[in-house]
Amino acid sequence: MRISPLLTWYFGKHVLISILSILLLLIGLILIGDTIELLRRAGGKPDATVGIVVQMATSRIPFMTEKVLPFAVLFGSMFSFWKLTGNQELIVTRSAGVSAWQFLLPPFLCALILGSVQVAALNPLSSILLQRYENLEARYLQNNVNVMNLSSSGLWLRQGTQDGQAVIYARSVRSQQGDMLDLQNVTIFRFEDADDFTTRIDAKRAVLEPGTWHFYDAWTFVPGQPSTFSDELMLPTNLTARKIQDSFASPETMSFWDLKPFITLLERAGFNATRHQIHFHSLLSRPLLLCAMVLIAAAFCLKFSRRRRASLVIGGGVATGFILYFCTDVISALGVSGGIPPILSAWAPAGISLLLGISTLLHLEDG
Repeated sequence: MRISPLLTWYFGKHVLISILSILLLLIGLILIGDTIELLRRAGGKPDATVGIVVQMATSRIPFMTEKVLPFAVLFGSMFSFWKLTGNQELIVTRSAGVSAWQFLLPPFLCALILGSVQVAALNPLSSILLQRYENLEARYLQNNVNVMNLSSSGLWLRQGTQDGQAVIYARSVRSQQGDMLDLQNVTIFRFEDADDFTTRIDAKRAVLEPGTWHFYDAWTFVPGQPSTFSDELMLPTNLTARKIQDSFASPETMSFWDLKPFITLLERAGFNATRHQIHFHSLLSRPLLLCAMVLIAAAFCLKFSRRRRASLVIGGGVATGFILYFCTDVISALGVSGGIPPILSAWAPAGISLLLGISTLLHLEDG
């Protein structure tokens, strides 16, 4: 027997409303917690006004929505199935010849649509607002002056010095080994205060060593003075190769549509793009993960319908959600460290969750 379009719409609407309600509840709680934490951090910083704190807290809403969406799908689906079972609606539907796999199709479609919307639309919005949040955080809460930008034309760095700032531009990255970074065709612009230009240095090569930039074959240009040539020049720095690597645009601040070109750019420049690859494939696997959450919710709620089993169902669902979240973090860390391939670490949580849900339902379902 095929499930009717009317029944499909009814089940789909019921599950979708439950998911969105749980999602709004979680986002509201997170927004309140973020605002309180940011107000605490802003204490004693006169520039960090309440308006800035509110901007920072609201800028994180799309990012946190992405984070809690799997939990919202899990808990929302559990609540919807539990309610439908308690009202005898699923029992009547199944007695009419509709199997569990048929009435799970509408929730599946809802999960696929939510996952696709997240990847295609919510993620680009999240990346823009999260980048804005990090800029505000660096400006008002951290007073961070170290900035780096990688583009197709080369590598740009900026660091604070004792008397001002230095902007470093390298046309190519020769190599990166441990704490050493080797750049080619480097230009350094030194400024006093904010924008008072003092010196320009052109070097064929620059090597970042612990606490020092080491420039080779360098020409120094000072306004109003003859240029000078030096075989070697030294410039103190608080930058390290690790800081530079970490200061690349984090995967979360990049749109899904921009990740693949940026990964290619990182690899061409000689940097490690593992984190970005894992994030890219994690986004691709998100619709599959949301479908797995629906299956797991169904496995907990379709059979255990008696009131005295409510605590078991709720506790089991919550425990399963947090176990999956913990396992996702562990697998992701293994991928970043090189313990397992990046693609495997990104797709494994969704694949394992889906297989777990299918196997449980096959064991419990009799038709």
